[in-house]
Amino acid sequence: MSTPEKKETLAERVKRLSRGLRGTLQESLKDEHTGSLRSDDQLLLKFHGMYQQDDRDRREERALKKLERLYSFMIRLRIPGGMIGPVHWESLHNVAGENSTGTIKITTRQTVQLHGILKSKVKPTIKAFDQVFLDSIAACGDVNRNVTCTANPSSSPIHKEVFSYAGEISRSLLPKTRAYYEIWLDEEQVLEKEEPQDPLYKDVYLPRKFKIAIAIPPYNDVDVFTNDIGLIAIIEEGELKGFNVSIGGGLGTTHGNPDTYPRVGTVMGFVSKKDVLKVVYEIVTVQRDFGNREDRKLSRLKYTVDRVGMDFYKKEVEKRTGITFSPAKEYKFTTRTDEFGWSQDKAGNWHYTVFVENGRVLDENGYLLKTALLEVSKTRRATFRFTCNQNLILSDIFTKDKDLIESILVKYGVQRKTSEASPIRKNSMACVALNTCSLALAEGQRYLPTLIDKIEVLLDKHSLKSEPITIRMTGCPNGCARPYISEIGLVGTALGKYNLHLGADWEGGRLNKKYKEDLDEAAILGELDGLFSQFAKDRKQNESFGDFTNRIGILK
Repeated sequence: MSTPEKKETLAERVKRLSRGLRGTLQESLKDEHTGSLRSDDQLLLKFHGMYQQDDRDRREERALKKLERLYSFMIRLRIPGGMIGPVHWESLHNVAGENSTGTIKITTRQTVQLHGILKSKVKPTIKAFDQVFLDSIAACGDVNRNVTCTANPSSSPIHKEVFSYAGEISRSLLPKTRAYYEIWLDEEQVLEKEEPQDPLYKDVYLPRKFKIAIAIPPYNDVDVFTNDIGLIAIIEEGELKGFNVSIGGGLGTTHGNPDTYPRVGTVMGFVSKKDVLKVVYEIVTVQRDFGNREDRKLSRLKYTVDRVGMDFYKKEVEKRTGITFSPAKEYKFTTRTDEFGWSQDKAGNWHYTVFVENGRVLDENGYLLKTALLEVSKTRRATFRFTCNQNLILSDIFTKDKDLIESILVKYGVQRKTSEASPIRKNSMACVALNTCSLALAEGQRYLPTLIDKIEVLLDKHSLKSEPITIRMTGCPNGCARPYISEIGLVGTALGKYNLHLGADWEGGRLNKKYKEDLDEAAILGELDGLFSQFAKDRKQNESFGDFTNRIGILK
């Protein structure tokens, strides 16, 4: 009996015929009759770190006027480990003001993105970033994306060594095509010289996006188990020995499709630090070769692991690397929140974590955060580190410069804003959602702050205002703000309606569960009011809200 012929999907065909991710992007960019790109080029654009979007708030207005949608582009930078220098930040500030909406958005993957860039401004934006050695290569698309790492240098004496692996992994997994440089930076084309095939991605790339994170226990600020590959640093007697390797994490789902689900990663075992790069590389190649290319909704590594089995996947990686996994070593996570305010590392340098609500850096309502950070950058006395919780660390500050940086933070109210924010607000995250994300069914970052205002009233009512509950909101089930691993998760189903999820643990190792569906604001607040009342009365000593809701049985 013959094997049924596999049908090539549109996405797979576009990748295969893209001529190394070139497609017809150059021709699309030159077309001045539209603010859009050709449909195939919109898919390829993601591999260059960009998405085409439009202002959904203005769709109806423009349709009535028989105008094309107001298209624009989002550009996301590739910043392994999330660290840039003050010169980079100043350039980012200027580019955002000249070419985008002006808002700098810190993402949940430890990088930044700009929105609202018109088609004619895309190339100038990329060129401006290139002047300070920043790029957006592989920040999106069916490739390995930005590699994240525990953010704060004060987290461990060997933070610098662990952090270096983010850059090494990122470089080893970059696409080899020169298309980015040809299209955006006007490098001489090499296609006619028969560019060598990419040994990792070949001409089909990966079945879907791929994410990697590195955590340094006891900190799990990267939510390591939500990644395709999670590396947990094992430190013994002050020395990095290697990493426990987790695979198969991922949170995206589809409403109404029971074949899709969130999943936390499974630990395969331990590998030494000298072997970790090779192991990571071959985990990716196994996903390349065995991942589902017929249904993009089932193409992430989590589905591959569950389909072929962990034993098969592990043995295949061991065969390709010639390396045998050792049993996983002991570790313990105690927190995944950011440590706000000042901290000092073992070398004596200072780091200040700024609370940035939903990662939005802008000057708004009298709070001049963007101006303050520009002033800090102009001192050249601090580096800038992004966290996976969408906050910013002003980092690597010498003791002699600490007072200068602090004076700027006080002058613009940054220190006050950070210190006065409630614990639940500091532990909140939301995706961009409306008005630019084409997948959004409900609001995200524009709505969550006002909802938290009302939740804070409830917490105060039940004497829980100091409780550091994690709360995350997304406008759709794709899970960009990681709502399925928060103590309170809100997942948009329609405008003004959300599924309410409860029961994740504080450390980031357990998923929550769907508690109620399609709730409006009044219903959400009503449910939380009752739960907070019960929590205040019946919790065990030091029990988190997520552990409480999981223990009392309401999620069955």
